[in-house]
Order: sequence, then C-alpha cells, then structure tokens
Amino acid sequence: MNEINYLSFIQEVKEHIVRSRYIAARLVNREQLLLYFLVGKRLSEKVAAEKWGAKVIEQIAADLQKELPGLRGFSFTNLKNMRQFADEYSSNALLELITVKVQGVENESIINSQLTTGQFEGLTPDLFFGIGFTQHILLLNKCKIWQERLFYMTRTVENHWTGEMLEWQIKTQLYQKQGKTIQNNFGKTLSPALQQSSTLAFKDEYLLDYINIETDDERVVEKGIVNNIKEFIMRMGKGFSFIGNQHRLVVDEDEFYIDLLFYNRILKCLVAFELKKGKFRPQDAGQLNFYLNVLNDIERLPEENPAIGIVLCSAKNDKTVEYAFQQISNPMGVAVYQLSERLPEHLKNVLPDAESLKKLLD
Repeated sequence: MNEINYLSFIQEVKEHIVRSRYIAARLVNREQLLLYFLVGKRLSEKVAAEKWGAKVIEQIAADLQKELPGLRGFSFTNLKNMRQFADEYSSNALLELITVKVQGVENESIINSQLTTGQFEGLTPDLFFGIGFTQHILLLNKCKIWQERLFYMTRTVENHWTGEMLEWQIKTQLYQKQGKTIQNNFGKTLSPALQQSSTLAFKDEYLLDYINIETDDERVVEKGIVNNIKEFIMRMGKGFSFIGNQHRLVVDEDEFYIDLLFYNRILKCLVAFELKKGKFRPQDAGQLNFYLNVLNDIERLPEENPAIGIVLCSAKNDKTVEYAFQQISNPMGVAVYQLSERLPEHLKNVLPDAESLKKLLD
C-alpha cells in the first residue's frame, strides 16, 4: 500500500466529512431561524389583533409544553425574543431574501445575493443564517445602529464566534475602535507581507471584563482572576496558542523570565507579552527587546518569522513610546489594559498588579 496515497485519501475523506457537517449545521440553523421567525410573526400579529398581554404569552408557553412535553426553546422569554426578532426583520425586501427554501446542497446564487439598498443594506443569507438565534437577539439588544450590527454579524461568521465571544467583543467596543490600531514599529521591522496581519492581530486596549465573582472570599476571587487571565489573553485574536507563563530564558547562566509566551499560527512567530504596572516606561521597551533577541537567537525555528513583543500596561504616553522604539529593530507594540467596571470597589485591590501577576501565574 502506498502510504502517501493512503494519507491523501484519508485527508480527502476528512475534508468531505467536515464540509458535510458544516453544511448540515447551517441548514439546521436556517430551519430553526425560519421557524422562530414564523412563530414570532404570528405571535406579533395575534398580540396586535387580540390585545394579548404578557400573561397570555406565558400561558402559550405553558400550553406548548403540555402539548409537546420536553419541548425546548419555547419558553416565555424565548417567545418574546421571537416576536422581537420577527418585528425587526419583517421588511418585504428582507423577507424575500431570507425565506427562500434551500433544498439539499447550498445554492451559491442564493447565498451570494445581497440587499443593496434600504434598511438592511449589505445583508446576505450567508450572514443572516450564519449566526444563531441567541446571537441575533444579542445584536438586536446591544446594537441599535444597523451598520454596527452588520459589522458584528460579519465578524461572527468570519471568526466563528460563540455567543459569549460576540458579547465580549461588543463590550470591548470593537466596532467603535475600527481603524484604531496598537502603537507599534511593525512598519520598519516586519516584511510588507506581515505588517497588516500583525497590526490586526493585536488590540490597542484590552478590557479585563471577564471576572465572574460569586463569593467575597478574597482567595477564591484571586484564584479566579489568575485562572481567567490566560483565557482572556487567548481570546485576543486568531491563531494564538499559549506556550506558558514565566517562560525561562538562560543567558550565560543568568536566568530571565517572560511573563506570557504565545505562538501565532497565522503570523508563524513567537509572541511575548510583558505585563507592566502603571504607565509605560522607556526601559520596558529595552527589556522586551532583550527578550526578543534571545528568543530569535535561541528558540526561533528556521521556518519561523521574527518574534513579536507586546508591552501590556495600564497607561502610556504615545510620544514616549515613539522615542523608545526609534532605534529598536525587533517588532513590538504597546497596548493598555482596562479593568472591569463591574468589579465591586471592595474587591478592586484583589486584582493582582503586573508584578504580583508574575508570581501568581506560576
């Protein structure tokens, strides 16, 4: 048996299976959205005609459970969401676009059709059916401007965001910060092919709004922050893999430690994060530059691109960063972090500063 041909065949079958599952999932989601739209539309019509109130909708939810024991997705809250969903998307042009039934395989001419004018300009069936009902409701409640909603809808489909990730991106105001990039020296330190993708890979500000506090016990809260700091940073974009914290470097028997080290599959390079308490200082750039020199010399593989470094601090002066980067040949950037506004005042001191974090992450 020819091993190369065999492995090629396995890969081919795998690709067919993955594509089939993807299409099946999309078709299931399409049918669910159409069902919820239809139910919401009829409910809206009945509420208007019969002057039904909340109590009647509650009764409808209860009666549906009696008729179909174990039925999921038709609670009182979800019925209200269906009505909201249908009311929002009941324009004639949109109805014509989304209510086309697709039998069997995807119909590319339908998927690629697009509303070119009107209230929902830019919407395609691919986008509308590419996200789940929960994500639709989240966008309806959080994004009142259509272009903002379309922006998040597009990014969700492109990046396969979960509902939780979509909500997090909205909270960080990704739409409002379009075009605002991390301050960096990529223009003079990276090849033209890598400059744009590197700029897009990092944010200029990281919102640490991910802490789920269920107790006032400071040790429990502290442990929760440390456990989640890694999860948060791994959400920063596409292709990041976490290598480790307090990554050890040895230079002539002296030991140095990088706070957080990642690998990015898209950029094909190591990414070092240095966490700094307070405002960015010029020496922070010098320290990170040293780490990048060591990574490139000792740990970088022949096929990899130069390592990138990010200083993550609580504040920065743009001119200071500019001068600090002037004579540095390694690619690096400076981003700021913002703590969660929801963190109670009496627990704000529990969040470790950058120096404490280095120890806690061990």
